[in-house]
Amino acid sequence: MSAAQLLAWISVALLLQLSTGIAWTLWRRSTARAAGEGAMPAPHARADAAWSGWREFRVSRREYEDPACTQCSFYLQPVDAQPLPAFKPGQFLTFSLDLPGGLRTITRCYSLSDRPEPTHYRVTIKRVPPPTDHPEFESGLSSNHFHDRVQVGDLLRVKAPSGHFFIDPDAAVPAVLIAGGIGVTPMISMLRWSLVHQPQRVLHFYYGMRNGREHAFKPQLEALAAAHPLLRLHVAYSRPDASDREGLDFQHKGHVDVELLRRTLPHGRHQFYVCGPPAMMQTLVPALAEWGVPLTDLHYEAFGPASIRQPGSNDAVEAAVAVEVQFRRSGRTLAWDGRDASLLDFAERHGIAVESGCRSGGCGSCETRVLEGSVQYEHTPDHDLAPGHCLLCVGRPASALVLEA
Repeated sequence: MSAAQLLAWISVALLLQLSTGIAWTLWRRSTARAAGEGAMPAPHARADAAWSGWREFRVSRREYEDPACTQCSFYLQPVDAQPLPAFKPGQFLTFSLDLPGGLRTITRCYSLSDRPEPTHYRVTIKRVPPPTDHPEFESGLSSNHFHDRVQVGDLLRVKAPSGHFFIDPDAAVPAVLIAGGIGVTPMISMLRWSLVHQPQRVLHFYYGMRNGREHAFKPQLEALAAAHPLLRLHVAYSRPDASDREGLDFQHKGHVDVELLRRTLPHGRHQFYVCGPPAMMQTLVPALAEWGVPLTDLHYEAFGPASIRQPGSNDAVEAAVAVEVQFRRSGRTLAWDGRDASLLDFAERHGIAVESGCRSGGCGSCETRVLEGSVQYEHTPDHDLAPGHCLLCVGRPASALVLEA
């Protein structure tokens, strides 16, 4: 064999070895990709696909969920058609809404009301009538905008799912989901996720409202309870109509309170999740703590974090009084005297324009940098703050302050 032939054989052998290595690598990658396609993301890990800032969604469907047509679900699909991150069951979306006339934009947060789906999100919004005695108040501004103006095909600006109120993944501990009124929305999300991913978990679902006209998701909840023996459904009407049938439409007359829980829950440890209007939260959450539920097993979300005091809290967390608060950009230095519920209220009372949205620590619109001093909160805000920043809507000064606002 000549030297040229030998060199040719060696070259062929090297090429075969190289092509075999490349083929092996490609096969390993395709196998790993195929395995990953069927895997579910960890339910409480931050999804890699979560976006920053605003993303456009199109309303693909509207559907009323209660006989009175006061609670409407909006199905949202991303305009860019990219997959959606798997949010944590119980979290919310933040919306930027352009009011009629184009003169004003408001920011509001609404809980997701279904388990994560790769193609769409769903929020369910209850119409809130504006107060007749104080028409200048903004209660109901966004909910009426959704009900009256947001139609199928419309585009909405949405921030990625957020919030610290979500179900614990420990399926060994029975979960007690307690909802009052429209507080049912995050509970539906938790319930539907648990039934799919934790079918062995015992679930107790308590849902309170005035009567059958306000009973949202009634057919769906009854069907789920019939299909899942480990789901125990308890519906309470506080003021049932003549047509409401006890034992069929509802199981308990009155409110969802700790006495009802004492009568109907089995002994043992439970994880409690509570969401409802202020009157419910102000009585039920402290009562659960007094009953002996450990704070680590008590999770709740009020309609605005400031509407309920943390169980076990005391006056030691009260904000400082008689301190100076300087708003650097506005060029104002003012004396905080403790009469305002938050720094946002304080700023607005003195005519300082500050951007705001949800006014409950969720959307982050009023976030501003703290140049000097410190701010404290009665509750940890749902919005994840940047280092060195604060939320004016739920914050109060713990010392003299210099704010960038």
